[in-house]
Amino acid sequence: MKIAVVGTGYVGLVTGTCFAETGNHVTCIDIDEKKVEKLKNKIMPIYEPGLDLLFERNIKQGRLEFTTSLAEGIKDAKIIFLALPTPPGEDGSADLKYILGVADDLGPLLNDYTVIVDKSTVPVGTAEKVTANIKKGAKVDFDVVSNPEFLREGVALDDFMKPDRVVIGTSSERAKKIMDDLYAPLVRQGNPIIVMDEKSAELTKYAANSFLATKITFMNEIANMCELVGADVDAVRKGVGTDSRIGKRFLFAGIGYGGSCFPKDVQALAKSAKEVDYDFEILTAVMNKNESQKMKLIDRIKAHYNGDLSGKTFAVWGLAFKPYTDDIREAPSLLNIKELLAAGAKIKTYDPEAMDNVKEVFGDQIEFCKDEYDAAKGADALLIMTEWPVFRTPDFGKLDNTLKSKLIFDGRNLYNTATMAELGYTYHSIGRATING
Repeated sequence: MKIAVVGTGYVGLVTGTCFAETGNHVTCIDIDEKKVEKLKNKIMPIYEPGLDLLFERNIKQGRLEFTTSLAEGIKDAKIIFLALPTPPGEDGSADLKYILGVADDLGPLLNDYTVIVDKSTVPVGTAEKVTANIKKGAKVDFDVVSNPEFLREGVALDDFMKPDRVVIGTSSERAKKIMDDLYAPLVRQGNPIIVMDEKSAELTKYAANSFLATKITFMNEIANMCELVGADVDAVRKGVGTDSRIGKRFLFAGIGYGGSCFPKDVQALAKSAKEVDYDFEILTAVMNKNESQKMKLIDRIKAHYNGDLSGKTFAVWGLAFKPYTDDIREAPSLLNIKELLAAGAKIKTYDPEAMDNVKEVFGDQIEFCKDEYDAAKGADALLIMTEWPVFRTPDFGKLDNTLKSKLIFDGRNLYNTATMAELGYTYHSIGRATING
């Protein structure tokens, strides 16, 4: 099947590459000439484990192409995916200018019946708006389908190729048949294709991400309660997570969620609710709590040094908002670094993938190191911001000889508190007793 994907961001590249891998001919379209030229030269602009291998293979075998021309890219395409950014506006609502702009352009270019798919995360009612914009110039029949993505950065290939479910929002049997055929290779093991109306599909994506953000935030609240009453959040997590009604995932306490999806989608759903005069109170609480949770360690750091951080050097392990990605959008690490710099501290940092992106934010204000031990060398304390596997089992003997003092502020609860006590560390974590070495 001939497919076009408009937009070569994270969702667009994963979508295009994976559909090419299942035998379709895919053309990805982007107005950024430099980016398209890099893609043509097999230069991957994002980090996602395993994506580069599929990307190169499908380019080599002629199933994956790139262009800056919308007319050229959609020629003969049976399905056109819109994978365009929907950044939050000043009021928190999703900005649809890119999607609606392309919809305006698409109408006159359609030569035969086509399925146009909203793959971007969009508010309820977007399919209607896209349909109206395309209709202005269209001379042929078309259908607009909502097909939200549920990709987790770091495991996006598995999520796409082995989906828990595929959600398709359409009232058209013709479009449904085409979408069923497209996804058939990905659901052979019985993963459901759930067909619903367009508005329900649009709301499903916001509901899913907002629920997961709420689950994370609730566990962080429990962690804060644990600290006050002397309980251990890890024990509580296990007790709660083994309840089949709740499940084990998204129950790890820490310094809040970040990334491109949860913050934006929770905010957008809350704004959508306001537009229909509904006060989605729980989402307001989630947003407020998550912002304060990101700074959870700062108060402890300041308390440890009696409020004076001037001249102190901190090693920061991890910059990305989560492991297996170079994405730093809404990453707690950035807020913590800014606060420490403002207090007169120096920062040495290491992240396996995200340092180039952070250099664009801080420049030479902080020191970027070759590995985690180089970052720790001469530091007064270690801060852990991202739970990369490489940080989980460090050589503590080597760490002892690089840090000035055996002091760790762990925002991701990587280490066993009993082990930290045995090693003689002063160890601060989230929702667990502080170990005073």
